[in-house]
Amino acid sequence: MLQNSMRPKLSFIDNIGRQQLADGIADMFFAEPLFDAMPDLVFFVKDLQGRYVVVNQTLVNRCGLKDKDHLIGRTAEEVFPASLATSYQEQDQLVLVQGYEVKDQLELHLYPDRDPGWCLTNKIPLFDKNRKVIGLSGTSRDLGMPDQRHPVYHRIAAAVRHIHTHFGETVPMIELEQITNLSVAQIERYFQKIFSLTPRQFMIKVKLDAATGMLADSQRSITDIAATCGYQDHSAFSRMFKATVGMTPTEYREVLLSADKD
Repeated sequence: MLQNSMRPKLSFIDNIGRQQLADGIADMFFAEPLFDAMPDLVFFVKDLQGRYVVVNQTLVNRCGLKDKDHLIGRTAEEVFPASLATSYQEQDQLVLVQGYEVKDQLELHLYPDRDPGWCLTNKIPLFDKNRKVIGLSGTSRDLGMPDQRHPVYHRIAAAVRHIHTHFGETVPMIELEQITNLSVAQIERYFQKIFSLTPRQFMIKVKLDAATGMLADSQRSITDIAATCGYQDHSAFSRMFKATVGMTPTEYREVLLSADKD
């Protein structure tokens, strides 16, 4: 009883200490140098107009720029290709206007000076003291190599091989259960630990990895590629592609072709 009765008071005291520390910090962006030391993580803060206010050096490097001053104050439209910039701005508006949070959104990022790379993106709105949205902050973390030292890795690897072999189909979880001799809950937990992805996210990644490779062949139609990747509905394929890559399959192909010309 004594412990329970003290919890609210301790919580109140903790909140006071937290506020005092916040009020006493000279630079509210004190964590920026910490993010600079993370080469596999992009970090940024934007204002209501979508302009970069704070960025880490990783984002600067991946945009092909020399230092932060070349990125601060600019919008995605001024940095990325039009098709990508539109997608980023639409996502930002959900955060800035509706207060929506983006959590572990699987994305294929294309940077001007870097090969395409998969990442998990998070964005949160920033509020003033009156709970009014005044900006947003976000991170995009590169997907690292799978943890092959995990004791169950060999079982999950068998499921992964099955997903790769049947990327043009919808692989039901019951098949993965039979292959791994694990329950659905265990499969989901181990996928998260080994790949930092849910099984569904992993399946999407495998499908779109295959699709992006096929799009390099200008002779193949988008409809054919969609069907090969298991999407009988061309529009469903395009929606999934745009939600993950930030542009339609046609726009992605145009980017590939323009890069080849360069």
